[in-house]
Amino acid sequence: MEKEPHLGEKGSTHSDVVDEKGALADIAVLGDEIQAIPDDILEAAEYAQTMSAAEIEETIRIIVDEHGDDPNFPPHVLAAARRYLYDDDLKQNQKEYLHVYEELKVEAAMMAINSPYAEVRAVVSNHDDTSVPVSTFRTWVIGTIFVAAGGFINQFFSIRFPGISVGSNVAQVLAYPAAKLLEFLPMTQFTTFGYTWSLNPGPFNPKEHMIITIMANVGFNTPYTNNIIWVQYLPLYFNQSWATGFGYQILVALSTNFIGYGLAGLTRRFLVYPASAIWYSNLSIIALNRAFHAEKETVANGWRLSRMRWFLYCFTSMFIYFWFPDYIFQALSYFNWMTWIAPDNVSLAAITGNVSGLGFNPIPTFDWNQLVYAVDPLIFPFYSTFNTFLGTLITFPIIVAIWYSNTWNTAYLPINSNHVYDNTGSLYTVSRAVGNNTLFDQALYDDYSPAYLAAGNILLYGVFFAVYTATLSHAFLYHRREIVHGFRSVFSRRKTSEEHTDVHVRLMSAYKEVPEWQYMIVLVIAIALGAAGVGVYPTETSPAVVLYGVFLAAIFVIPVGIILSITNVQVTLNVLAELFGGLWFPGNAVAMNYFKSYGYVTTAHTLNFAQDLKLAHYVHISQRTTFWAQIYATVVSSFVCTAILNFQMTKIAGVCTPDQIDHFSCPGINTFFTASVLWGTLGPKRMFGAGGIYNGLLYCFLIGAVLPIPFYFLRKKFKIFDYFHLPVLLTGGLIWAPGTMTNMWPAVPVAYFFNVFVKKRYLAWWSKYNYITTTAFSAAIAISAVVIFFALEWPNIQINWSGNTRPFSGCDGNACTLLPIPESGTFGPVVGQFH
Repeated sequence: MEKEPHLGEKGSTHSDVVDEKGALADIAVLGDEIQAIPDDILEAAEYAQTMSAAEIEETIRIIVDEHGDDPNFPPHVLAAARRYLYDDDLKQNQKEYLHVYEELKVEAAMMAINSPYAEVRAVVSNHDDTSVPVSTFRTWVIGTIFVAAGGFINQFFSIRFPGISVGSNVAQVLAYPAAKLLEFLPMTQFTTFGYTWSLNPGPFNPKEHMIITIMANVGFNTPYTNNIIWVQYLPLYFNQSWATGFGYQILVALSTNFIGYGLAGLTRRFLVYPASAIWYSNLSIIALNRAFHAEKETVANGWRLSRMRWFLYCFTSMFIYFWFPDYIFQALSYFNWMTWIAPDNVSLAAITGNVSGLGFNPIPTFDWNQLVYAVDPLIFPFYSTFNTFLGTLITFPIIVAIWYSNTWNTAYLPINSNHVYDNTGSLYTVSRAVGNNTLFDQALYDDYSPAYLAAGNILLYGVFFAVYTATLSHAFLYHRREIVHGFRSVFSRRKTSEEHTDVHVRLMSAYKEVPEWQYMIVLVIAIALGAAGVGVYPTETSPAVVLYGVFLAAIFVIPVGIILSITNVQVTLNVLAELFGGLWFPGNAVAMNYFKSYGYVTTAHTLNFAQDLKLAHYVHISQRTTFWAQIYATVVSSFVCTAILNFQMTKIAGVCTPDQIDHFSCPGINTFFTASVLWGTLGPKRMFGAGGIYNGLLYCFLIGAVLPIPFYFLRKKFKIFDYFHLPVLLTGGLIWAPGTMTNMWPAVPVAYFFNVFVKKRYLAWWSKYNYITTTAFSAAIAISAVVIFFALEWPNIQINWSGNTRPFSGCDGNACTLLPIPESGTFGPVVGQFH
């Protein structure tokens, strides 16, 4: 490598950026090139003067080696780094060579003292004050109250229709006034067991606020095993009255919740420490936190409005507006105006309808809640939003072709439904294929019907099969370097290969880390609790199911987590867990459910906890404080939710019956029961095995495994392939049944406007207000929904007018089919020929 021009032991000054006439113009140009606001450019340029040539050179190589396949890294900077290292013609042009070097020098400094990503720099501080109190009296008091209240609400109303739930954003909003109220407590200090503490340690700070939010994010999740317990207990399902035992309930609840912690701690080197693991959802949380605690407001493209004031404007506007699409004028939410032209036109409803159709409609909704169903266009990077939309668009004609060709008898069913049907076109009655012992009965099944799926649901399963293998292939091709570095770091003292370049890793080194063996202890204890709960009680399930599920989670959690942290798109393992669980435990629905809990739910929990660890990493909260806050919140939430579950099962009269007086009819539990019997009792062999109706869908596993390979090699010749992310593209096909194009298409222009147009031309405004906007909308919708529920829906107050009834009338509302059921009363093979 040739010696850099005009370099001594230290890097040359950046006078052409910060000192000479025209510096502001130079800063603006450089800011556009590396996607940074002027303040960040000036800070980086100043630091660049202290960097040696060797440090700059090493950082440039890291840009190419570590971020070469990073879709979020500024493409202009990556291209410049490659030119600098490998373009011989550039080295002959000294003026251009120096220009490229000066630009990369500022980027190298940016990477050393800040994040290389504009999204992270927009909300995350690159400075830390280790003296700020975090584990305070009010943190634990407010956190405990919110965790208990949120767990209570989410568990109690989870079985009601319509249901209601609260998210951590509600706790984040309410925690601030609660904490400010506690600032009136005396500041007297106490000493307990050698630890000095105070009722009021001073002004409420952003780290306290964030640890409360993390506790709420953990504690608001209800135990997934509660679904299993419901279907075991209810007389209309498996009628196992012993499932009301609190000991059994709390063992399996604690087990499934804490297994996720153990794995999350063991995946930190892959999902938390690397700078490329952005975790976009965290940025909106931090943005709101920053709005509450901002000490100095900046001018952003002429806007002097504070973040807090902008949040309040957006929050108030959405809180008021959401009443219309959600309650007063529901046609704004399901704006299926094209079907109003001919309400009984089957094809028009199927193609353009928003309720039971595919939603191919240029103006399908005016409801922000519908728009963010699949992606949040202000949080997701634009390439993620567009790839997801592209996947939805590509799979649209496939569903149409399946339905109109009557493949797999889909024309006798609605085009886009997530229900399971029998051969009369009615919902599948699983009890007609199950004996008194809740196990599969072949004779009853032969006299009844196979299970049939709608066209949209068939496509959904095919895409699920493809995305699982595509995720593994993509992770190997694009992220094998990061995975190898992560495993190597396990056996070394370094947290990541970027340890010396990532500012947040360095800042967090000031705090004591939680060693892997503590997370391992949590994992082992959780496995033991689960094995005890499953093995001691009469579940007819082997305790080994816990290990089987954890083994599945361990295979997928790193590749799925890497993709989620980079793209904000999560590949869920629910279908894969149901498939494998049904194959390994044929005829046993309870065993299949437990396998799904310890495979799919463990992975989901692991990623949720890892996201919280990254959130604490960004705001520089002690690792040990985060660890114990998560543990404590999970214990509190598990006991609260389990107690409420026990109360619901034993104290609510007629619970989970269609005519329950308070509407505790358990629609979600009914869906869970249907899935458990279809996958566990009937088993996947009858649907996807040799001779099964949908056996051909298994080829999707092979298709998914192979597809990333040509994309990987074609991008080396055609630049357009750099913009395709195959697993994300495939997830666009997972929107269907019951989602529609309504839930995807409107997000695209919104995403382009904010994350391309505004971000490119008004970066300062985007950095200051973008994440605050979507966070305000989300919080307003959540709180507005709670108010509407208790004020109007709970007392059953309705507004019956055309604006609320028209969207749900006609063929779209009634889910018309393309073909009528034959005169014989059934379609497909006749009784006795489908086994």
